[in-house]
Amino acid sequence: MKALVFQGPGQTSWQDVPDPGIKDAADAVIRVEAVTICGTDLHIIKGDVPEMAPGRVLGHEAVGEVVEVGSDVRTVRPGDRVLISCIAACGRCGFCRENRYGQCRGGGGWVLGHLIDGTQAECVRVPFADLSVHPLPSAVTSEDAVLLADIFPTGYEVGVLNGRVRPGDTVVVVGAGPIGLATIATAQLYTPGRIIAVDVAESRLEAARSMGADATVSAEEDPEQFVMDLTDGLGADVVVEAVGVPEAFEQCTRIVRPGGHVANIGVHGKPAALHLEDLWIKDVTITTGLVDTHSTPLLLRMMAAGRLPAASAMVTHRFELGQMEEAYEVFSGAAHTGALKVVLGGPKHDEVSVAA
Repeated sequence: MKALVFQGPGQTSWQDVPDPGIKDAADAVIRVEAVTICGTDLHIIKGDVPEMAPGRVLGHEAVGEVVEVGSDVRTVRPGDRVLISCIAACGRCGFCRENRYGQCRGGGGWVLGHLIDGTQAECVRVPFADLSVHPLPSAVTSEDAVLLADIFPTGYEVGVLNGRVRPGDTVVVVGAGPIGLATIATAQLYTPGRIIAVDVAESRLEAARSMGADATVSAEEDPEQFVMDLTDGLGADVVVEAVGVPEAFEQCTRIVRPGGHVANIGVHGKPAALHLEDLWIKDVTITTGLVDTHSTPLLLRMMAAGRLPAASAMVTHRFELGQMEEAYEVFSGAAHTGALKVVLGGPKHDEVSVAA
């Protein structure tokens, strides 16, 4: 089969790789029907994730059809259409028992496209299938569902829940890429007083407004003063960092009010300064975290009920699966292409052979 393979920092190739097969009784093999690219994939290619080994298939977000399951799998069977979660969960370790699947110590966590071969391929082996894939209702399209593999759970759990968004809050989201937009969409579930989006690209600020942001400000202007003017000099109750660069994180700590929350979502490849000389007296809570995806079933029900934005609000470019390298060029050049989320369609049912 074909897959996108990481060859080292700055190098990938769409090439032939061995077909996946069942390695453990809890595995499922899934034929990919829709897959997307994450900002984390770009961090990997840049070399920001040193444990990523050359030769690994990239990707951790997809929708597909189950073609084979191990003997221990009970919740899905061949022929089922499923969402593949970006996080695998053994279900047995202490962290999994607390629904903290991202910290799984039983062989799960963020493994797809990181520690094992991922989803940017014609087929993928998914471990711990009973907890790591979700059957899809017919009311949810593959394009809508793929947004629930990572960005919506991440924005909701790591941004909104960690940030403790409450009714009436002023919420600032720094970075209006896909994760930032998902944060804006799910923050509205808690009826904040206002949501402010910050980004360098006007196209993303426009998307933030369409997603429900009440105000937007360019990162090249003075976001800190903008927020202070809107809050009578107090600062924001919740500030979400959704960029992954030191300047953005440090800006978030300057925008937050005393007693407020800074929720870091961005993947950081460089150190950021923590100015405790300013923060120690402000009673500020700073959270970090990898998504756990414990909210995926809830978000899936909300998507089926029409309570979350459809993919059409966020997907700007569509490709065939074999156009993976072109899709990466478009996604990585978002400043010029205006790309928010790209979706690639998988092959037809009979085009892929899968190892028995």
